[in-house]
Amino acid sequence: MDDVSEFPALHRELLAPPDPARLEPGSRVTHKPRVLLLYGSLRQRSYSRFLTEEAARLLTLMGAETRIYDPRELPVANSVPADHPKVQELRALSIWSEAQVWCSPETHGAITGVMKNQIDWIPLEMGAVRPTQGRVLAVMQVSGGSQSFNAVNTLRLLGRWMRMFTIPNQSSVTKAYEQFDEAGRMLPSPYYDRLVDVMEELLRFTWLLRDRADYLVDRYSERKAAAPSDTLVRI
Repeated sequence: MDDVSEFPALHRELLAPPDPARLEPGSRVTHKPRVLLLYGSLRQRSYSRFLTEEAARLLTLMGAETRIYDPRELPVANSVPADHPKVQELRALSIWSEAQVWCSPETHGAITGVMKNQIDWIPLEMGAVRPTQGRVLAVMQVSGGSQSFNAVNTLRLLGRWMRMFTIPNQSSVTKAYEQFDEAGRMLPSPYYDRLVDVMEELLRFTWLLRDRADYLVDRYSERKAAAPSDTLVRI
């Protein structure tokens, strides 16, 4: 084995071994956790919207500030310039957020185009701003039939790609047409109880991570890319 003290590909001055002290923020923000909620249907009676609205009510009750984005009139990704008002609204809300909730119907075993279109309009970075990196994410789905997790699994994949902290718990509501009353309010059931579980967990992770996110997502590769080339040395 080569001498472990030699790393010919590494810029040692940019290496940042874990520093437990930096995991304890010097100060804590005190404003209400800011949560953006996205849903994936344009139907007038949309069960993904109903579930999202129920989640927002719970989050507000527990002390969060919530915003639900309306996907109607959002053009197909890249079909219009990024200065379109609906695109700008979505991106501004993502930057504003500290946590997000994504809720999609499952259609043909996957998330809907409406859901994917919203995510596709949010870039990984806009200059020095990263609209999703370090945000906490909860994923949910509604289905018309039997229990499935295809949509939430896809949303987890997308959340990882968008560099978000996706919480362990999730909500998958089957036969959604049976779970809401005529006013769109969710009926008492184990599905409702799971929704409460997920929103409690989302807020706990948001409180835990929002003051630490910048440190947790700090990357060697990005520090290297940002460093002036003439200052880089190999040790």
